[in-house]
Amino acid sequence: MSRDLPAAPEPLPAPTTDAHTHLLSTSEFSGLTVADAVARAAAVGVTRLVEVGCDVPSSASAIAIAEAHPGVIACVALHPNDAARAGAALGAELDALAALVGSSERVRGVGETGLDYYRTRDDEGKRRQRESFAAHLAWAREHDLAIVIHDRDAHADVLDVLDVEGVPERFMMHCFSGDAGFARQCLDRGAWLSFPGTVTFKPNQALREAFDITPDDRLLVETDAPYLTPVPLRGKPNASYLLPHTVRFLAQRRGADLAEFCALLDANASALFGEWGHDG
Repeated sequence: MSRDLPAAPEPLPAPTTDAHTHLLSTSEFSGLTVADAVARAAAVGVTRLVEVGCDVPSSASAIAIAEAHPGVIACVALHPNDAARAGAALGAELDALAALVGSSERVRGVGETGLDYYRTRDDEGKRRQRESFAAHLAWAREHDLAIVIHDRDAHADVLDVLDVEGVPERFMMHCFSGDAGFARQCLDRGAWLSFPGTVTFKPNQALREAFDITPDDRLLVETDAPYLTPVPLRGKPNASYLLPHTVRFLAQRRGADLAEFCALLDANASALFGEWGHDG
């Protein structure tokens, strides 16, 4: 049974993409099955989803979901906090993930990887995160895949790893959390910036200013469901069918036609991840 799920918003006037979601976590959190989550999203115009793994089991499941649903593609990874906690098993975890990266045409990205200094504060944990991040960057280069970067309280070090290891051809700053200055540093390196529901929260003016300087062709929108539910539903369980709230908010802020804004987000997701398969 679904847990207090919000009502569906008015459908968008054109199809668009949720650039980062966790269907399995959404199911566990809210009781919304993967099939229902995909169907509810499509019913409001969110026809393409990026399902993101955070460890070996969820990455394998992401591939299975993408192979079962043409509107879903997969990203595979070891989350930075999982890398920090892996201890001596980190090498084995990375080996297992390496086998998944090239295992299916439905794998279009490597991530979410990166650095998280909010939950990982010890030096050894941070070292493991950097080791894992570097391995993910190497896989993306080897397989010509996008990189999906998790960055929490680690802006400068994320950029340092990218500069040391080599800036990837296609990378996305997932759940972008910086200000306009950091946005410019990422954009100068060729990033796509993905904005979640937090951009609608009243205190996050600096995040909105980062959105304001993001060029049209480097912009993505995501749910990161089941977390970060946008206003006016903050505090409720999130899911991809609620993406229209954030899309409408940002289109209005930019003064953009809503249908054209949806199409822009779709085109940007294709530029980063390639076509989904069912749409070209």
